Amino acid sequence: MKTINAAITAVGAYLPEDKLTNADIEKLVDTSDEWIMTRVGIKERRVLTDPDKGASYLAIQAVRGMLEKNDIDPKSVDGLILATNTPDYHFPPSASIVAHECGCTNAFAFDLQSACPSWLYALETGANYIRSGRYKRLVIAATEKMTAVIDKTDRTTLPLFGDGAGCALLEPTEEDLGVIDSVLHSNGVGKTNLIMKAGGSAKPPTHETVDNREHYVYQEGAVVFKHAVVNMSRACLEVMRRNKLTHADIDWVVPHQANLRIIDAVTRMMEVPQEKVMINIEKYGNTSSATIPICLWEWEKQLHKGDTLILTSFGAGFTWAAVYLKWAYDPK
Repeated sequence: MKTINAAITAVGAYLPEDKLTNADIEKLVDTSDEWIMTRVGIKERRVLTDPDKGASYLAIQAVRGMLEKNDIDPKSVDGLILATNTPDYHFPPSASIVAHECGCTNAFAFDLQSACPSWLYALETGANYIRSGRYKRLVIAATEKMTAVIDKTDRTTLPLFGDGAGCALLEPTEEDLGVIDSVLHSNGVGKTNLIMKAGGSAKPPTHETVDNREHYVYQEGAVVFKHAVVNMSRACLEVMRRNKLTHADIDWVVPHQANLRIIDAVTRMMEVPQEKVMINIEKYGNTSSATIPICLWEWEKQLHKGDTLILTSFGAGFTWAAVYLKWAYDPK
């Protein structure tokens, strides 16, 4: 019996047109372009400014664009898994909105939330649906309207985040391509270091929680930085060891775009030169779960069938992941 692998056969993304530059942020909080660039490496970020549109709007544009570009009938999609930390509502799931608006009328749909690594968790989840043999075509998307959950008076978090969405199509293959292996981890030790303190069932919204600005991202940057470097590095080295990969075997590293210094530290531990690392944080900032699929979309024309990619991310929880992916197609 032949092995069924889950291969990425198309990618897409959507970034809103409006930009928030470091010069703009200098007018809002006590910071500077030099401080932001030195600390995190971000020059500007995209912003969905329409107050009536949520994260699902970004995903709809990304998924529609991918399906149309690749002449794929939306009705042929068996399922849509949406990674997001900023859904339109607590319920219904944003995935059902995206599937409906994109015409994926035969697809199951659900949201998956595991902080910034959510899309890698969704990719491995979707790969297992494909490996089962029961599903032939899945959309794995990520979307974030991070600017909706950022305190515009907080100089430590305001410069970090942007809005955007990315997606990929997963289909079965009997070739040695696609999602080959993954390392997924979590450790609740980081619960209080990166959190939205209120708005959930443990601390429902009240006038007090709103007045205390507890419905925004709270982050203890130094603690998160240390854990991110250590755990992303370990996950990448673990998946490399398991698959007998050396740094010379890796064509591309696709890291979560949270902080340029984290990316540099992790890839140095992997001994991979910077020219093999996808980096676009300067243009888009941290779009949380969407950073990695956006990178794949932006670099699509530089990827070739059989390329070895290591994808890695870290986020609240703490949660972290590394995925060994073999690219399944040449530039179209």
